[in-house]
Amino acid sequence: MSASSVIHIPVVKVNANQSAREEDSIAIEEPLEIKLEYGPAGQRELRNISVTMRTPGHDAELATGFLFTEGIIKNADEIKSAKHSFIACAENKENTILVTLEHSVLPHLQNTERNFYTTSSCGVCGKGSISAIRTVSSFAAEAGDGNIVHSVVLNQLPKILRRHQRVFDDTGGLHASALFTPLGELLLLREDVGRHNALDKLIGAAMMYNWLPLQQTVLLLSGRASFELVQKAAMAGISIIAAVGAPSSLAVELANEFNITLIGFLRDERFNIYTGAHRVIVPADEAALTAPSA
Repeated sequence: MSASSVIHIPVVKVNANQSAREEDSIAIEEPLEIKLEYGPAGQRELRNISVTMRTPGHDAELATGFLFTEGIIKNADEIKSAKHSFIACAENKENTILVTLEHSVLPHLQNTERNFYTTSSCGVCGKGSISAIRTVSSFAAEAGDGNIVHSVVLNQLPKILRRHQRVFDDTGGLHASALFTPLGELLLLREDVGRHNALDKLIGAAMMYNWLPLQQTVLLLSGRASFELVQKAAMAGISIIAAVGAPSSLAVELANEFNITLIGFLRDERFNIYTGAHRVIVPADEAALTAPSA
């Protein structure tokens, strides 16, 4: 995250019967408009795809990750460039990003027929059935059973995440998504006021690094595991998702459908395994909890 991700403002801090004027750090939230340019030479088209509220920083990754996880593009090779479009505005902000596709690429624009206005809190709404995800993902059915993680490693991930959440330390107001190896090595971390934006940034970066599919990784979410986050992870081929917070019922259903290991309430060296328990090595005295009944 850049320095432009945080703003410092004067506040009055109250503690019991005392108060003081101090400076506080707040995570910036601004709209980002995603535009798409595509079509053969001489017949290029420009289309407004989405407006999302986000924390400035890693905007190109956010845009490309969003286009991929929504099934509009298939891979990084389809992208010619992704950069800010300097459209004059009253505050001179870099709040428009243009993703230009190669001339031979036609995006799957049928996936934009619903309203793509999203907020930092709710994520993308109005999804169709779970079965529709299979039709747009190249990796959703590739969750590998060879990806195994030990409970000892899982218990350490939230601590590692917190040590690297630099903007959260300043503001206390950002969500994070992080990729780890099964041995607990941090590969990549992204932060944003929107939990879905943080994950789109993460997957967008991984796509640009040619890491997809992310079968041999563990995804850690700093908050709850919602349907849209599990959906985005499935699009990237992620087979293990751990969340500090609770999963929703539809998130569990989706994870089960796509053979994804879903872990919730990962904190204080405790967690619940909701689906795919065969990928988690648990202490010997608890192994019976994951063994199939006779």
